[in-house]
Amino acid sequence: MSMITVQGLTKTYGAKTVVDDVSFDVAEGETFGLLGPNGAGKTTIVETIAGLRRPDAGRVRVAGLDPVADAEAVKEVLGVQLQESRFPDRMRVAEALELFASFYDSPAPWRELMADLGLEDQASTPFAKLSGGQRQRLSIAVALLGRPKVAILDELTTGLDPNARRQTWDLVERLKERGVTMVLVTHFMEEAERLADRVALVDAGRLVALDTPDGLVARAVAPQVMRFRPGAPLDVEELRALPGVRSVTQDGDRLVVSGSGDVVHAVTSLLATRQVIAHELRVEQATLDDAFIALTGRRLEAAAATEA
Repeated sequence: MSMITVQGLTKTYGAKTVVDDVSFDVAEGETFGLLGPNGAGKTTIVETIAGLRRPDAGRVRVAGLDPVADAEAVKEVLGVQLQESRFPDRMRVAEALELFASFYDSPAPWRELMADLGLEDQASTPFAKLSGGQRQRLSIAVALLGRPKVAILDELTTGLDPNARRQTWDLVERLKERGVTMVLVTHFMEEAERLADRVALVDAGRLVALDTPDGLVARAVAPQVMRFRPGAPLDVEELRALPGVRSVTQDGDRLVVSGSGDVVHAVTSLLATRQVIAHELRVEQATLDDAFIALTGRRLEAAAATEA
């Protein structure tokens, strides 16, 4: 069952088209990633799904409902954590949760939600004194107060330090265990690879690819690279003759083998046959960044800098 359907979505501002004929479906219980640089149109897409913007063309449905025409009904199934979520500086965590819980006929118990998201110790803390990670957890808590079947999480870890980012990822994984359908907007490759069941690559308002993280990585043309220090003499020509091997080079006392296909298996099998131990073995696989390069001709970070 599709919880979100987007067909031919187009949004323009003056002469600029920020979302250009985008289509995708999100299945019930799926974590769906929208990955692309800043300015690619990701936030406009999810704000249209949330009913905050009207599409200029195309069709959007959330649990079969029109986010604009059925706005009140959509609020009962959809929770939204937007990129710019702020509360009054003096509003305390418990006050914010109690206030927003009052907007629903049958809200989730806000005290339990506060505890589940690790905010009990901050119950009396004003918003202005919360850390970045605590603010993000509060935003997620507010998004979940209505017991949503669908949650939109827009750049929820932007600006967080690595530790706070990973704590937030743990929270998202717990939501997935609860069966919540999620749309995760991000420009972090690692975030999309870890959390998303499928990923849509968005660039300059267009959907350039849609697949599982592994499926997208498989489209990358980047070779697999193995680096290791052989524990005994090894015939380099034997390595070069293996299927899938493109090149073998020396880097000090280490060998660097580049190739494709089953090159890792071929090399490790040869080492086992020759009883050679591969010390400090490191295998570099293609990533979503490589897939983005293959599909757009540029790195995600470079695209983000250009469009910021």
